[in-house]
Amino acid sequence: MEQKRRALGKGLEQLFNNEVLDFPSLEEKIVETADKNDIINVKISDLRSNPYQPRVHFDENALNELAESIKEHGVFQPIIVKKSIKGYEIVAGERRVKASIKAGLDTIPAIIKDFTDEQMMEIALLENLQRENLTAIEEAKAYEDIIKSLGITQDELAHKVGKSRSHVTNMLGLLRLPKSVKEMINNKKISMGHARVLSKLENPEQIEVLATKVTTEDLSVRQLEELTSENKFTRATPINVQKRKTNRPYIYVEEILKDKLGTKIKITENKIQISFDSPKDLDRILEILNIKVD
Repeated sequence: MEQKRRALGKGLEQLFNNEVLDFPSLEEKIVETADKNDIINVKISDLRSNPYQPRVHFDENALNELAESIKEHGVFQPIIVKKSIKGYEIVAGERRVKASIKAGLDTIPAIIKDFTDEQMMEIALLENLQRENLTAIEEAKAYEDIIKSLGITQDELAHKVGKSRSHVTNMLGLLRLPKSVKEMINNKKISMGHARVLSKLENPEQIEVLATKVTTEDLSVRQLEELTSENKFTRATPINVQKRKTNRPYIYVEEILKDKLGTKIKITENKIQISFDSPKDLDRILEILNIKVD
């Protein structure tokens, strides 16, 4: 433990001990506490990606814009790396590295820190999740990987990343989709709302046919839901609408809405409360409800 404190610093140790790890705070703390001697120029050829990096797709237009900025102003903030057997592993800043390569740089400023494999995994996941750079499938795969590797529950992961349990469950459900449909999601041919409806179905062939129908006929999420409500489509996760004896008479309605919207629902005093995790999540819910906001 003492060795880790020397490597990370007391402030970083405290951040990792928190139940919820906030990546922007972590990166900011590392940069703020680094002195000039901690920042060195490393050869880009000596760098390799964080092995736990969940992101596969990088926006080429955004990378080109960043590369132009780097050509003119240089790398504004050093990347964070971990010393490996050969060279360095990128802990944070892979976009800056890729853009620097496009800009023709041979070296990049970096801060070297010592992290455990568990911390490397958490950082890679949270850097991307909290900056909303992952596709839905990449996010789902990241959730699956960290649950398996760290041996934690969906509830624990949801708390760790600041999401609702239902959001994590719904994202993991996307991994059951056929490969071709996953590619449609990654390429933004079908939306998260469509993907969530399809992930509730059991038959892979039917899912692929419906996904194609969404793209060719420009079906809305509501139209897809109406289509899949027909008896010929078998649901992998049927909705349980059994009424319970409780002082909350609309709990069965909450369950239906929770399954439909993929978020926490509460009905009290003739009011419906719908929870959302982020502006992006709100857009997803509005799309399911077929509500357009200019």
